Amino acid sequence: MMIGVCGVACEACPRRTVGKCPNGQAGCVPRENPFCEICTCASRRGIDTCFRCPDFPCETTRKGPISYGYCQYISGKG
Repeated sequence: MMIGVCGVACEACPRRTVGKCPNGQAGCVPRENPFCEICTCASRRGIDTCFRCPDFPCETTRKGPISYGYCQYISGKG
């Protein structure tokens, strides 16, 4: 199972399931990506998933695809 930068399993990602993943079969990885602020942010911070960021959850993760309340819960900050 591939896990995207945002923490969603690529197989369950709404964009990927309808064939609109901008990264195709590679899935979401940290890189400059005009379609995904989370990918761009992770790339600039040098992390592989946003969950590993000391600022998680933040305003970038608030935009989704995972609910912000869940992000707060798993970070222990909610």
